Amino acid sequence: MSNGTHRIVFANEKGGTGKSTTAVHVAVALAYQGARVATIDLDHRQRTMHRYFENRAETMKRREISLPSASFGVYPHDSAEGLDDLTAQLSQNHDFIVFDTPGRDDPLARHVATQADTLVTPLNDSFVDFDLIGQVDAETFKVRRLSFYAELIWEARKKRAMATIKDARREMDWVVVRNRTGYTEARNQRRIDQALTELSKRVGFRVASGLSERVIYRELFPSGLTLLDKGHLGELGTSHLVARQELRTLVAGLNLPVPAKAEAELPLDNVA
Repeated sequence: MSNGTHRIVFANEKGGTGKSTTAVHVAVALAYQGARVATIDLDHRQRTMHRYFENRAETMKRREISLPSASFGVYPHDSAEGLDDLTAQLSQNHDFIVFDTPGRDDPLARHVATQADTLVTPLNDSFVDFDLIGQVDAETFKVRRLSFYAELIWEARKKRAMATIKDARREMDWVVVRNRTGYTEARNQRRIDQALTELSKRVGFRVASGLSERVIYRELFPSGLTLLDKGHLGELGTSHLVARQELRTLVAGLNLPVPAKAEAELPLDNVA
């Protein structure tokens, strides 16, 4: 596999965390910066990311416009070897490969998570979602133990660190993205802040700000458009400016290695 191709895996074994929406917007943001992006949807039942890009392609055809996008496909098989072969093939002519995984325990999701260069785990600000990565004490809210998923990623990161020394592979960057924080009660948010800070020191993930719960994200799905598509979204308001700034902060927080030849400014500053 080409060491120049960066694998971004969006993984969370719980549904409803904004995983697919976040994956699509990050993929399109990279395309806007001139990067060559491929996406693989591993949820062959729901196919949310794949359907989003299908809708985007249909909108471009219907409106006779051209927008930055990604190549997209669904991997419908159970073979990890076959998925590795597909990834290697796509690595020949793409800068990034973005994987969207099912919101459930899934063998292929775990496989690609352990192979990620950047692993993105979106969480809603609740201890229901926090339980995916760690368990807290019911009285003190201190972290009692790692979850099985966190232990899996911890072991994968240790193996990757050893491989990095041997064959110059990148170390895995694990980023926990906090989505929908605006709807969390202040005291609960402080408790989650403390728990995430404590756990991040133990297992080495970073925490990044994500996307709020906004109607605009759901409304964009049928057209396949994103907040980046200035001039094609109609009349927008102040809340959309705020959403664009959230997206800018998210993309910056992921600190992805956009090739120098591809770097360009994201069209986020003004409402079209």
